[in-house]
Amino acid sequence: MKRYSKFLLLTLVLGSLNGCIKLDTVPYDRISSETFWQTPEHAKQAIMGVYGGLRRDEAFGKKYMHDNMGGLAFGWQENGYLSFMLGTATEQTTYISNYWRHMYDEIQRANQVIRRVPKMEIADNIKNPIVAEAKFLRAFHYAELFSYFGGVPLYDESVDLNADFNNLKNPRSTPEEVRTFILKDLEAAIKDLPVAWPQADYGRVTKGAAYSLRGKVHLYAKDWKKAITDFEEVVYNKSNNYGYALYPKYADIFKLAGHKSNEMIFAIQTLAGVGLEYGLPFAYNIGFRGSFGGGNFGIPTTELADSYENKDGSKFNWNDYIPRFNEDIAVKRKAFMATHTNGKLNSIPDTALLGKIYRGRDPRMNASLIVPYSYHIGFVANQVRTLQFVVATGVSENFGQTRNNSGWYTYLWRKFVPEGNENGAMSVREHTPFNFPLIRFGDVLLMLSEAYNEDGQLAKAVTELNKVRARVGMPGLNSGAAWLQVTTKAQMFDRIVHERKVELAGEGHQFSDVRRWGIAKAQLDGTVVRNLFGETHFIRKFTERDYLWPIPRTEIEMNAALTQNPGW
Repeated sequence: MKRYSKFLLLTLVLGSLNGCIKLDTVPYDRISSETFWQTPEHAKQAIMGVYGGLRRDEAFGKKYMHDNMGGLAFGWQENGYLSFMLGTATEQTTYISNYWRHMYDEIQRANQVIRRVPKMEIADNIKNPIVAEAKFLRAFHYAELFSYFGGVPLYDESVDLNADFNNLKNPRSTPEEVRTFILKDLEAAIKDLPVAWPQADYGRVTKGAAYSLRGKVHLYAKDWKKAITDFEEVVYNKSNNYGYALYPKYADIFKLAGHKSNEMIFAIQTLAGVGLEYGLPFAYNIGFRGSFGGGNFGIPTTELADSYENKDGSKFNWNDYIPRFNEDIAVKRKAFMATHTNGKLNSIPDTALLGKIYRGRDPRMNASLIVPYSYHIGFVANQVRTLQFVVATGVSENFGQTRNNSGWYTYLWRKFVPEGNENGAMSVREHTPFNFPLIRFGDVLLMLSEAYNEDGQLAKAVTELNKVRARVGMPGLNSGAAWLQVTTKAQMFDRIVHERKVELAGEGHQFSDVRRWGIAKAQLDGTVVRNLFGETHFIRKFTERDYLWPIPRTEIEMNAALTQNPGW
């Protein structure tokens, strides 16, 4: 196992709803039971350090980029994701090694809290919830490791990082042992976490978040009845009034307007602005040159775009609007391409028709993607500018046009991409001030729908899924039209697969979903990633070994007890 960082940054990163925030940093090698671990404020600083680790790139700070590997997006630069898209990842891939190491870094931070705080001479009503938070966060990180690597070494609070720094040699635990460990932590968390925190502590883990995560663990284990029990607790307020609900405006969940809404069950909290760079790199990674100089490292696929239904719930087909569009690259080019001279358009396609096509789709499409000839509020040369997505050679944000940085003809993300400078709320592209949902109510409703369906309760599965569709005005399943009818478990599963794709696109769930469902190879291997014109960028490769990531070679070299996953 990697040797963990020498410094533990105990960073208080959670702000109140009015935007106040406090930042404390305590060097790990300078603290002791005599100088730290003494007061309620010390205990709070310690748990905030664990929360702060969620923002790390190779933890959850770029979780949304995992959709590159799941088939909903792609990118052009080698960053770990591309190697998985091309099937060239190895046990030496840096991103995999960093992911493993950073997950265990945060587990060790949580262990410090779980070991130290109970011994502090502070009131139980302060220490017990903090220990519960640490157990939730430890379970959250182990659940992530388990999803990607399978059975992993378990280290609990009995491991003292100072004393055992060179002795972390545990073998891999079995999947059942890891799952049991996670569930035990969540049971303890549920017992001592509050239903809600005071407003000044907004964003800290709650009882509802622990129930939701435990339901997800049961769902992944195909323990449908236990998953149903936990999800129903949250959805139907069985024991407490949790207060979660779907936010009325889907697009605003991923902007400042709704990122602290009651749909957020557990989210990475952010803050940005001059001198307060504690945001996430949305603009940098999935933005474009006209949105704070972004890099387009994550780009939505045409397959994702084409999967959004018509507003009446029927399947979308380009040929219904433009004859031979699907078969002929020349027809696609004519449908999209414009020409210009220094930004002044000389010729344009039938933008009225394109507008009709895009406006006639599931509203989540235009909330998630920037489509050709639509507009976006950008930030260019330190100025807020309205940009149009023009499909042509030589377009530039300096002309008031949106472009893919690489000159490719692709859709662009709108979800999580800042508009202008968010009225001064951000100052650099690496720190976009949107909270990132790790668990939100819409996701829980879809997981409950899935558990109901697998448990043979089709009508209840339809009810939960329809709630998610109704939020954006999409017709419900079994609501009239023939194409909305669902009568079998298999049909409902296909609907759940679709709904999770379009509801959660850009949030990083897809790669875990297709792997846990066992359909990753069928959906990813040999898939041609194409541009707007149907021209090939590359072909994805996914083999049976890719259902689990390899244990990093550096870890095996340091710990001979570790065994490798099959195929690696």
